[in-house]
Amino acid sequence: MAKGFKRFQDHQNETSGEINISPLIDVVFILLIFFIVTTVFIDETGVEIEKPRAASQRELDQNSILIGITAEGGVYHSGREIGVGGVRSVVGRLLKGEDLPVVIQADRRAETQKTVEVLDEAKLAGAARVFVSTLDGGS
Repeated sequence: MAKGFKRFQDHQNETSGEINISPLIDVVFILLIFFIVTTVFIDETGVEIEKPRAASQRELDQNSILIGITAEGGVYHSGREIGVGGVRSVVGRLLKGEDLPVVIQADRRAETQKTVEVLDEAKLAGAARVFVSTLDGGS
């Protein structure tokens, strides 16, 4: 009887060739959730703008004041039209003693004069760093 029992035990201890991938799937989902939650989203101006291309570019801080200029000459901040006259008050209010960069996202078909006016108003509001957003020349 002991011999029959031993034969049963040997049969039970055989290893199977299957790999359990459930823990691997769990880890992949946890990593996916982690990367989705920690991703930094950049706010846009809220209007459709076709940016000009530039040969050089520089990454800016996440915290910045975005001003958009459409091809028709409309000046926007956070999706609402503020006009050139509203740039100084909006930028001045958002700076509040902080050194935030002002990024002008001008459509490539917008008049250069409008971009210069917005740039001047941002400087008059106290912005020390004003940039014009472009696309990478290689893109």
